[in-house]
Amino acid sequence: MKIKPIKTKKDYEAALKKIDKLFNAKPNTEAGDLLEVIVTLVEAYEQKHFKITPAKPPKGNKV
Repeated sequence: MKIKPIKTKKDYEAALKKIDKLFNAKPNTEAGDLLEVIVTLVEAYEQKHFKITPAKPPKGNKV
């Protein structure tokens, strides 16, 4: 797999498939390093495109 930024949904889905294939890669191997890089790219894409807002407690409930 060519390493490049994840810019589209298609890129994102391809990266997720590659993660599935590499999931059990041993650390400090070529496959393990590739997995680590792809996961980092996916995390950056998700932070940008799938923002999670903090939950607000329901009104009237006292803790």
